[in-house]
Order: sequence, then C-alpha cells, then structure tokens
Amino acid sequence: MIAYLSGVIGEKLEQGCVLLTDSGVGYEVHLPGHTLAGLPGRGERVELFVCTVVREDAIELFGFASWDERQTFITLTSISKVGAKTGNAILSLFRPDDLRRIVAEDDWLMLTQVSGIGKKTAQHIFLELKYKLAAAPGIAAVSGSGQSLLFKDALTGLTNLGYDEQEAGSALQEVLAAEPDLDVGEALRAALKLLARRKLA
Repeated sequence: MIAYLSGVIGEKLEQGCVLLTDSGVGYEVHLPGHTLAGLPGRGERVELFVCTVVREDAIELFGFASWDERQTFITLTSISKVGAKTGNAILSLFRPDDLRRIVAEDDWLMLTQVSGIGKKTAQHIFLELKYKLAAAPGIAAVSGSGQSLLFKDALTGLTNLGYDEQEAGSALQEVLAAEPDLDVGEALRAALKLLARRKLA
C-alpha cells in the first residue's frame, strides 16, 4: 500500500494532480480542495501522505498535506455510507481540527454543508465520529478544544525533539487517556518516559 509520495507536479487536474516521482513514475492523486488550491506550480516539488483505496474496478490514491489528515480520512471512510469521495469532500471543507471541534461542540448540522450530505446522513456520520476520532491512531483526542490544543502543542514538542509524529501521537494519547488533566510540560515529560520504556521493551 502506498502511504507517502515525493516528487514534482507533472500536471494539475480538476480534482488532484499527477505527481512524478524521482524514479520516473507518475501517479494520479486525488486531493482535498484546500490542498489542491495550495499546490505549487508545475515542475515544483511536493510531498504527500497517501491513502490507497482499492475498489473492484479501480485503485485510487488520495493525497494529504499531513499525517493527521490522512488518518482522519481513514477514520471517515471506515464509517458506513462514507466512501472515499465523500471523505475527500468532507476534508475539502473541514480540517481535522474542525471535525474535532464539531464533535466536541455537538454541532452535527455543520456536516450538512458538504454536498450530498443531508440531515440524516450528517447525524449518522457525527455519531460514529464521536467515538472513532478519539480512538483513531495518530489523531488527537476530541474531549474538548482545550485538550486538542494541548495535544497539538505537546506533539509539536516531541516532533521537534526528533520523534516520529505517529509514534509520538500514540504515546501522547496513552498518557492523556490515563491522566487527562496534565498540562503541556507534564504531558511531554510523561510521553518521553513512555517512549523511552517502549524502546527498551
């Protein structure tokens, strides 16, 4: 499964781009609207986290600017009635932090802004998101905007120290699940201890 691509923009498409890798292979990658809008020009270098979607009649690649966005896409498409195109449409309107805020504030009506999503479908997606976003690997907890900000700050601290984002995110989730009242410094120290123990295991 392709999870990451690096190369230059070969062509911009209506819903994505053709990314030419250094090995000379070109991949057609679907992108959320905001990522597509922010693409550099043709011939410019770009790096994308990728989710490979396999269907009976096609294999499609969906690209994202961050690992958090990729993992959120995977979470969205694990919900019944949400296919890859709908998941991509949701992420074209809402960033992962927006979705966490929607869940934290019980504002399910926001999801009806996505084309093709009515009230019943929005409620269905919201209810599943409420449980799945918090448990998804590499995605910040959704117990409130304060904890999301704490998670983000602590994760930035760990990645600045050289830790892999997914590994650091997993450690922070475990730490904050056990002690949700930690501040950023305490969460950092606890996560560093946990990461050290994991390396020794």
